[in-house]
Amino acid sequence: MTSVQQKSLMVAYRLQHHLKTPPLTFRDVGLRVQSQHDEDGILLFIFALIGTTNRKCVEICAGDGIECNTANLLLNHRWTGALFDGSEANVAKCKQFYANHPDTRFWPPAVAREWMTRSNVNSAIESQGTAGPIDLLSLDIDGIDYWLWEAITCVTPRVVVLEFNHLWGARAAVTVPYRDDFVAEFTQYGSDYAGASLPAFVKLGRRKGYRLVGTNAIATNAFFVHDDIVCDWLPEVDPATCFDHPRAQFGMTVRYEGIKNKAWVEV
Repeated sequence: MTSVQQKSLMVAYRLQHHLKTPPLTFRDVGLRVQSQHDEDGILLFIFALIGTTNRKCVEICAGDGIECNTANLLLNHRWTGALFDGSEANVAKCKQFYANHPDTRFWPPAVAREWMTRSNVNSAIESQGTAGPIDLLSLDIDGIDYWLWEAITCVTPRVVVLEFNHLWGARAAVTVPYRDDFVAEFTQYGSDYAGASLPAFVKLGRRKGYRLVGTNAIATNAFFVHDDIVCDWLPEVDPATCFDHPRAQFGMTVRYEGIKNKAWVEV
């Protein structure tokens, strides 16, 4: 999908909202351009409704920067920001990609290698010149995501997208214990022992001034909007309504059995 097509789609969303048509859902608008799943379309929808301020973003654990939640905004919508990853190979590939891409080569995003912890996350973000108000924070490290979001104070994002552990469904507010060197436990299905449940992030979000406005279709990424931003098409949603996809149901039953007795912290 080209930049022009995406911008036309955003105009259409604004028009529909202005005309008070029946609200669209995240299932209606989800699509993939550079994101792993349908996050790109959901972010376009959200920012079509609430607008942007400085078009700055921070993504923690961006991988190679090609498939991630901020890539489409950086490439097609002239955003700027900082991307972090713990892999030297990923960081090198990311730097090369944005330095060579015609839409970012004259001002590529900052890209830094960093193993994020509670004690260094703020200084790492500040070191790349992205402290203060930003439009988007993306967090997906398959690990201590809850503890990092809790620790982040140097940026004030209007929108937060983060990965949660859907195996817990809405049954409990739990996270993996904090460790600087935490490494997720993977199965054939993905990172089963990692992260935090959606209710845990909802509770943390409320403390930080954010409401849950929905998830992507397969219930892996949650979207939060700052409470100062009012939009009738982006109301707070109940976490229990976010797990209707068959993959989520499978995770909450079959995969859950493998992690329910591991070490979890109730929050």
